[in-house]
Amino acid sequence: MIQWKNLDTLPSFAKLQALKGHVDLAQVMAGESGAQRVAEYALPMGGGLTYNYAAKTVDTEVLSALKELAEEAQLSEKYGVLLNGEVINTGEKRLVLHQLTRGQQGEAVVADGVDKRAFYVAQQEKANAFARSVQSGEITNESGEPFTTVVQIGIGGSDLGPRAMYLALENWAKANGCLRMNARFISNVDPDDAAAVLKSTDLPHALFVLVSKSGTTLETLTNETFVRNALKDAGLDPARHMVAVTSETSPIAKSSDYLAAFFMDDYIGGRYSSTSCVGGVILSLAFGPEIFTRFLNGAAEADKLATNPDPLHNAAMLDALIGVYERNVENWPATAILPYSQALSRFPAHLQQLDMESNGKSVNRFGEPVGYVTGPVIFGEPGTNGQHSFYQLLHQGTNIIPLQFMGFRRNQAGMDAEIQGSTSQKKLCANVAAQIMAFACGKKDENPNKSFAGGRPSSIIIGDQLTPEALGALLAHYENKVMFQGFLWNLNSFDQEGVQLGKVLAKRVLAHDTDGALRAYSDLFGI
Repeated sequence: MIQWKNLDTLPSFAKLQALKGHVDLAQVMAGESGAQRVAEYALPMGGGLTYNYAAKTVDTEVLSALKELAEEAQLSEKYGVLLNGEVINTGEKRLVLHQLTRGQQGEAVVADGVDKRAFYVAQQEKANAFARSVQSGEITNESGEPFTTVVQIGIGGSDLGPRAMYLALENWAKANGCLRMNARFISNVDPDDAAAVLKSTDLPHALFVLVSKSGTTLETLTNETFVRNALKDAGLDPARHMVAVTSETSPIAKSSDYLAAFFMDDYIGGRYSSTSCVGGVILSLAFGPEIFTRFLNGAAEADKLATNPDPLHNAAMLDALIGVYERNVENWPATAILPYSQALSRFPAHLQQLDMESNGKSVNRFGEPVGYVTGPVIFGEPGTNGQHSFYQLLHQGTNIIPLQFMGFRRNQAGMDAEIQGSTSQKKLCANVAAQIMAFACGKKDENPNKSFAGGRPSSIIIGDQLTPEALGALLAHYENKVMFQGFLWNLNSFDQEGVQLGKVLAKRVLAHDTDGALRAYSDLFGI
């Protein structure tokens, strides 16, 4: 029987707390013992990727305690009931079904009288057929000319995930001859965002994808109006240039203002929606349905690995457990996401939403305050740019911040340059290896300014190349990691009430229904 308990009520957590500061990272990573750890502390995570946690402050004793915690918290069983369609989103009383967009890991799930896996497959097949019709020239603009650019209009999960996924594969697609359309994104209600995209887009040959589950999202509908006005001003019919991704019950679901509509539902949260039509429409248009399918296959492979009940053979579960150990035992406040791949330049931003919107909670699944810290602050930047930015604080600051590196042996473009005896790619990879060891072992120096304490833990996700399969596995790994951590903290990781209050107050400001300081702040902007 599944039991939902707070982390601090579990006897295994008390045992884990006794292991605070148990591992001297500089010592275990030095010499041949460090080399052995690198070889042994590694797990497959799908898509040709490996999760290596050798430079984390764990050993066999800590790992044994983490395994006991996973069993007592019933992590595998809770994932199982999620996959089988139990109501896991307690705040909104909803199922959580984003895994079904890329495979069937559990039993058949029927909701609202519909086989949900079949529903998601049907919507993706509809998107695939639409993409093929656009790419073949069957669907064109008013003049019978092909569309060459696709622009997504959305905010939050309708933007961050799909944008990060597109940028991650753009150069790979160019190198492999499968970039079908260039993609752009409009998200911010700031008119400068939409204006910048529209002014640099060939409007007669642009197709716009409006993404709004409810069909009422204020920021998105505001930007849609911006786009429609621009199309009309260019003498174009907006209905010939726009498609919608929405729910079947939204006011835009059957509107003649769109070429086509593709459906999602309430069982997939925005930040978990990249493998649904929210990401599927634009990515299939940009790269072709076959590439998007490969991306889904990588995610499905990671999901399958995440069902392993043994955390020592389950990369996502172990990553989650180590993260909770760092947050709740070592009391480290943040996690830095450091992809040594320019293609992943927006991936940290996506993970900020995924992690901080999911587990940035102070009450448990039953609405009761928890007596421990929950989700960490997530931030990051691609290497090596980050090395010349915030690594100073990471190396010598007063807070220890755990690090998650990502690196690939080969670049995507197939281009490289040899300078001073090594290529650009080798220089990039050398920086990753060097940083891991510099953080772990540090360096003593008589000059305090040049002394590095070390003991700064990190993991690395490493692969041969960032392919569609690798990207899918990377995405699903983090989705599952966040889910497992939510289970450990006894949180509902699938609602986001924290984003609502500001929206409510903004509507009051626009309706001039304000008083006190809110009125004063409104007056500062001349509203």
